[in-house]
Amino acid sequence: MTTMMQLRAVLVPDEGKLALSEDYFRSAHHLRAEGVTHTLVIDGGAGGALRLPLIVRPIEGTPYRDAVSPYGYPGGVLDGLSEVPKDAVDWRGTELVSIFVRDRVAGPRCFSGGTARNEVFFIDPRLPIEFREMHRRHVRRNFRLGFVSTYRPARESSREEREGFQEAYRQTMVRDGASSRYFFPDAYFEELFSSPAAWLATTRAPDGHVASAALGVSSDGVLHYYLGGTADAHLARSPAKNVFVALTELCTQLGLPLHLGGGIQPGDGLEELKRGLANASSRLCTHEIICKPEVYARLSEGSPGEDYFPAYRAPRR
Repeated sequence: MTTMMQLRAVLVPDEGKLALSEDYFRSAHHLRAEGVTHTLVIDGGAGGALRLPLIVRPIEGTPYRDAVSPYGYPGGVLDGLSEVPKDAVDWRGTELVSIFVRDRVAGPRCFSGGTARNEVFFIDPRLPIEFREMHRRHVRRNFRLGFVSTYRPARESSREEREGFQEAYRQTMVRDGASSRYFFPDAYFEELFSSPAAWLATTRAPDGHVASAALGVSSDGVLHYYLGGTADAHLARSPAKNVFVALTELCTQLGLPLHLGGGIQPGDGLEELKRGLANASSRLCTHEIICKPEVYARLSEGSPGEDYFPAYRAPRR
């Protein structure tokens, strides 16, 4: 843990350039796709710095702004600073009301005292890999029926593979009743497909059409199952299990643990599927930072969101 005199937080309007790295979730491709606007710099002087990409947003109906990390698990660039106590930072220079930080899933955290959120699962190639018998049976059945799985760098995928992935993903979001946040525009996918840190795993049905597909991205020493889906027509065969086998082969080849993510709700079917594939687990970590306590309290009065941050953005029931 970093312990020192009070640190200074500065907000730089540079579209996240000071937080760039080769890791996908802090890459130029991801920051452009997510519309990152600023870098938060925690300046520790000779002790180093911490640099986080942020999306700064106006708070509707007020003269104030707040900020949130881009989607995924970006954390920040740790240049000598990590596990920083939030109360050791002077946040006034940011002129923000609050900041919501999504941290990396493995390795050192940006700040100490983070909030442990839902359980997430890993397939670690350094540990014995043992899928549940039902999953193995489904994978073998699909293979016998003529389902074929492949993986390749996303930049080398064909237009037909990309379109097949996008359609399977879209159909899955519609089935799950996902919020509009998850219906990404074509430009978002173009950034993903052009990233050198992205891989596309595809399982085709016997007729050659894409039955299920997933995009994996490499970030902070982990291969992340980032976006994926299954076409409606092939849902009954659970071809996503074959995609996970392909991603397991890929993570073994790369020597990286595969982060599967978790469920939509604790204990749901998606969580149980991933638990049955995994050989390790952890919990997501976020950090909730209140920069202007008095303003935050005033804006949050009467808010319905006890567990929502920032409370003043909680959905109204």
